[in-house]
Amino acid sequence: MAATWTSGVLDLFVELAAIPSPSGDEEAVAAVVGRYLADLGLAVEDDEAGNLLTRLEPPERNGGVPIFLCAHMDTVPPVAGIEPVVGEDGFVRNGAGTILGADNKAAVAVLLEAARLLLSEGRPHAGVELLFTVKEEVGLQGAKAFDHTRLGSKLGFVYDCSGPIGGIVRSAPYGKTIDVVFKGRCAHAGLQPEEGRSAIAAAGRAIADLRLGRIDEETTANVGLIQGGTGRNVVPDRCELACEARSRDEGKLADLVQEMLDAFTFAAAVAECEVETRISETYAGYRFKPDDPVFSLASQAIRAAGLEPRPIDVGGGADANVFNARGVPCVNLANGMMQVHTPAEHIAVADLETMLDVTLELVDAARNA
Repeated sequence: MAATWTSGVLDLFVELAAIPSPSGDEEAVAAVVGRYLADLGLAVEDDEAGNLLTRLEPPERNGGVPIFLCAHMDTVPPVAGIEPVVGEDGFVRNGAGTILGADNKAAVAVLLEAARLLLSEGRPHAGVELLFTVKEEVGLQGAKAFDHTRLGSKLGFVYDCSGPIGGIVRSAPYGKTIDVVFKGRCAHAGLQPEEGRSAIAAAGRAIADLRLGRIDEETTANVGLIQGGTGRNVVPDRCELACEARSRDEGKLADLVQEMLDAFTFAAAVAECEVETRISETYAGYRFKPDDPVFSLASQAIRAAGLEPRPIDVGGGADANVFNARGVPCVNLANGMMQVHTPAEHIAVADLETMLDVTLELVDAARNA
């Protein structure tokens, strides 16, 4: 049964969540965001990738630290419709049985409502920039395409970590992708199998030799896609693997990637096949200390909102990885979204309101820095 909750940030979130915006198809959400900001009297800049940037100039120059706040407009692909429903228990869920899109539209709504309050209430601040990115869910592509030199701010905050509010990402992993192609020799599987060299057999042996899943508390590896063969009765001459590895320790990641490459090479040799590999960096990792200015500001804001800050270490990347790699300190904050990327995804109305409080406290902390 739906409840009759109402608030500015909730209404915004429900409106945004109802609009499908899988990565690469964010235009409808971007249009809503752009109109909302324009109605506040703010100029909105875009770029070729589709990212949106707006600036709130400080009412007066009294020092402080200008900051930027960032959220992404895309979601993982929904597999059905999106019908946000506010339950009697105070949680927003998708009544259509697929993702809700709180990742990351809850953050988009919070940033928009925060901008409205800063302007309508004439709240003092040291300068705030809002950045709304695209294609975050497919390799942080929007943030990577964004020209960070357009930012006047030297510190940033991304709201893109699931879990209870108060969590501050202390460290995030380095990520590598490994694309592998095994090349064998095709033959008729019934008439001349001995003439063939099975690329799938080579790939299977390699996978069996890999350490996959959680390697240790900060390192993981996965084979996510396998594609090969042309028919049931043909010895396959080609098999492709899409793999990844992550670690919050760059040295561990380098060792693990080399271990995986060695397994591919050995398996190909045993199966008398060839193998080609291509390694790409998904994102660079980072680690903050409690006294780093950007981490300290986040802690101050969370305490001022009545919560206890909690340093957390994560196994996934976010737009914050991109900015940190470019020398712009940026922390990722938990914003209350739960079970993201699943049909059970939900967020509490109270957490939307609390994250708005954290945002306003963050602006105050930066002004007084």
